[in-house]
Amino acid sequence: MLEEQGGVLVYVALVSMFFIGLVFGGIIVFFFRRMAVNRQLRNAQRKAARTVAEARDESKDILREAKEEIERNKAKSETELRERRSELQKAENRLSSKTESLERRLESVEQRDRNLANKERNIETLRNEITEIRDKQLKQLEEVSGMSSADAKQELLGRMEVETKEETSRRLREWEEKLKEESDKISQVILAQTIQRCASDVVSEISVVSVPLPGDEMKGRLIGREGRNIRALEQATGVDLIIDDTPEAVTLSSFDPVRREIARLSLTKLITDGRIHPARIEEIVAKTKEEVDATIYSTGEQAAFEVEVPGLRPEIIRLLGRLKYRTSYGQNVLNHSKEVAFLAGMIASELGANVAIAKKAGLLHDIGKAVDREIEGSHATIGADLVKQWEKSPEVVQGIAEHHLETTNTSIWGYIVSAGDAISSARPGARRESLENYLKRLTALEDIANSFKGVEKSFAIQAGREIRILVKPEEIDDLGAMRMARDIVKKIEEGLEYPGQIKVTVLRETRAIDYAK
Repeated sequence: MLEEQGGVLVYVALVSMFFIGLVFGGIIVFFFRRMAVNRQLRNAQRKAARTVAEARDESKDILREAKEEIERNKAKSETELRERRSELQKAENRLSSKTESLERRLESVEQRDRNLANKERNIETLRNEITEIRDKQLKQLEEVSGMSSADAKQELLGRMEVETKEETSRRLREWEEKLKEESDKISQVILAQTIQRCASDVVSEISVVSVPLPGDEMKGRLIGREGRNIRALEQATGVDLIIDDTPEAVTLSSFDPVRREIARLSLTKLITDGRIHPARIEEIVAKTKEEVDATIYSTGEQAAFEVEVPGLRPEIIRLLGRLKYRTSYGQNVLNHSKEVAFLAGMIASELGANVAIAKKAGLLHDIGKAVDREIEGSHATIGADLVKQWEKSPEVVQGIAEHHLETTNTSIWGYIVSAGDAISSARPGARRESLENYLKRLTALEDIANSFKGVEKSFAIQAGREIRILVKPEEIDDLGAMRMARDIVKKIEEGLEYPGQIKVTVLRETRAIDYAK
């Protein structure tokens, strides 16, 4: 037990010594740290003193430099102020001088205004005096002339209008003559080259409507018992068979050239065969129709091949082949169409237009004549409507529709085809005309000319290619004669159909006659 107590005392003594050591150690550390802090504080105070001293020195230097800079700026400012004062003084001097100058000018302007006002008053006075004088003179002129000023003005305007019209007509004539000369030269070259390159037959082809017989006894066989053979032939062909006193010949009559050709070939075969009865007639006519249809198609193909117009539809080729049996004034329409195609192609080549379109339009321009007896309307309109169904080119349709210049607006294709048509139709020997139609055309030309006021006489000459009109010189002056020629040309173009062109010549003659007694 004593040992345990002694051990506790030792433990307590050791713990007490430990705490005492800690206290003394803390005190020692505190003193050491305080000494270090005092040392650092003294060092900081010394540094602060040095910094303050240096700052004082630097502030003194800065203050000195600032004072020097202030002195320099002050001197500079005083210099600039003196300069500005000098400039302001100069500006004030200039302004005062300008003010004085403006005041002098203002005085001169006011003086000028006063002078102008005086002049205006004088001018107004003079104007009033002049107006009075003019009114007096106008009244005197009206009394002397017997006309009012309005009448005189109207008469003057009328004279000026007449003179203006005369001058306009004179210049218009000069321009027309100049343009005509230039266009004639160009067109003559083109047409001359075209005609030289086109070689066509001159003799017109005439349709044959009579069939020769080996003898007059064949007429009775053609008539048959009670006329049954002739009725069967006419019913099968749609053609009238005329048997008259003409020796060894019969006549076929029909407006349809294809039917007439079928009847001619059928009748020729029947005469050659010798077996003439209704059944045989129907058989021969049916075979002949097939042969003619084949001929029509092959003829259309051959025409398109000759003219070098490929790609035509079968319907167009068939209509084209029908033109082989159609004539116009004795001219075969198919040959005429091929000729127009060649001419239109040449003209288009000279003008730089599309030759293929011109050829196709020229070849098909009269295709309406293949059915013009079945459909109402002009052949140009009919042909254009037919071709429009199968032809995709609107230029070709235009050329067909416009080749007689019947439309309001005419394209280049209408003029090209019209020129080719005129060349082909109007060349010597191309067409023949009946005496009745010839006389009607001449009479119509003279009637148109005589319908104009002031015409004394008119004569259609050169087979209707020219009409000469004699006018009364006391009613028609030179300019009026020119206007009359143009008006007659317009009326002829509107009212007549004719190939080529018609020359209109208006003659005005003044004769002075006197007698010596």
